[in-house]
Amino acid sequence: MEGVKLDRWGYEVKTSSDSCISVINAYYHQVLSYGRNRKVILEAPVLDKDCVLANILAAHFLSSSDPSKAPSLIEAANAGIEQASSYEKAVFEAVNYLISQNRDDDVAVELHSKLLRDFPRDLLSLKRAQILCFYMGRPDLSLDLVQQVLPRNQQENFIYGMLAFPLLELGRMADAEDAAKKGFEINNQDVWAQHAVSPNLCHVLQYKCQYKEAVQFMEECSNAWSSCSSFMLTHNWWHVAVCYLEGHSPITKVREVYDHCIWKELERTDAIAVEVCLNALGLLLRVFVRGKLDIFEDRLKVLAASLSDQANWFMEWHLDLLILWALAFTEELPKAEDLLNGLKFRLSKMNKKKQQIMQRAMLLAEAMYEYGRGNEKQALEILGPDFDAYSFKIIGASDEQLDVFNEVWYTMLLNTGQVTKAIESIEKQIPKREGAPFLWRLLEKGYKLTGRQEAATIGERARLLETAYFN
Repeated sequence: MEGVKLDRWGYEVKTSSDSCISVINAYYHQVLSYGRNRKVILEAPVLDKDCVLANILAAHFLSSSDPSKAPSLIEAANAGIEQASSYEKAVFEAVNYLISQNRDDDVAVELHSKLLRDFPRDLLSLKRAQILCFYMGRPDLSLDLVQQVLPRNQQENFIYGMLAFPLLELGRMADAEDAAKKGFEINNQDVWAQHAVSPNLCHVLQYKCQYKEAVQFMEECSNAWSSCSSFMLTHNWWHVAVCYLEGHSPITKVREVYDHCIWKELERTDAIAVEVCLNALGLLLRVFVRGKLDIFEDRLKVLAASLSDQANWFMEWHLDLLILWALAFTEELPKAEDLLNGLKFRLSKMNKKKQQIMQRAMLLAEAMYEYGRGNEKQALEILGPDFDAYSFKIIGASDEQLDVFNEVWYTMLLNTGQVTKAIESIEKQIPKREGAPFLWRLLEKGYKLTGRQEAATIGERARLLETAYFN
């Protein structure tokens, strides 16, 4: 058909511009491979100002990076909707609703599900829907979506990484490992596609406390990471650093990864600073919980200072919680209070349904502020007696990222004399992570505080694990 091109998925796009469709395809690749050049989509509406797909995809990109510029692109997309293909109309409907103010997340998921039923090869729309599910804390919905389209994408790059992640989040480790391995076998010659698969294999190894194997695997893949986005590059190195930390490698090794593989990313001219800082802060909080922050000297202060600018706030709940802790801990209390009040204001502007969902995130924010100030008793009172970080996926964090909040919880209980509760909570967690030395050290501390004779046996178990991985 004249004036119609086929995109990477084989779906019709109304454009006469070969360059426009090439740019759209390049954008698909950048998003699915966690590439650094996702802004390439902004070229598409320049190449064809009337292309509905070009305009709506560019609007979606700008909705998070530069929201003030998105409305004109939405308007341009809407102006051409009558002449658009059925595929473009479906994408427009789903994306336009997704970036609308005060959307209902469940409706946004259903619109994407409908789109994928009609156009199951559109892995970009699947990725967009999975990201939405991630921030909803609904890995079950994410899994449903990928399983819905899997029969039509069995040899497609990226699909198995997209399958493995929700399986991980649902605790189906064996299935997740199988999916990740299958994806890696298909993609082992495709450096870009490895980015979508290798972190999931690392997740599995990390969960199984195979820290040395996880580090070796990731470091073997690391030569390809320079082409990754700031988030994925530093998140991959975050995994490496956490494995070194949990496997009780010398803390100087963790510091080396922080300096040369995470913080160093900020030297690149195209680095996205907040993506780097999310992984840097997540690592430093873990280091702090283990009492090793002094080895990092003034790095937390430098990091907190870089995040005191409000331009870095309100992008990610997970990041905001970490910033609250860092600002409070480094005694930037007026800034921390401004951030906390800003989060409360944003919560008040949400619809009732969203407010109810995000209220728990607000409680965790208040607790991290108090924890940073050293008010551990107050932080525990805010969280209540039944805290479990894994029920806080709505902050936009994976189980591995949430682990540190459970560690904070355990240490606060021990430090404030709630030792019986601490022991009970740690003993529930240990069967899931029997090879984690730090959990055994926390249990040893609890037993010592209660005078239990088993403390010595537990301490010996911790010592053996501490020397099992990297010594």
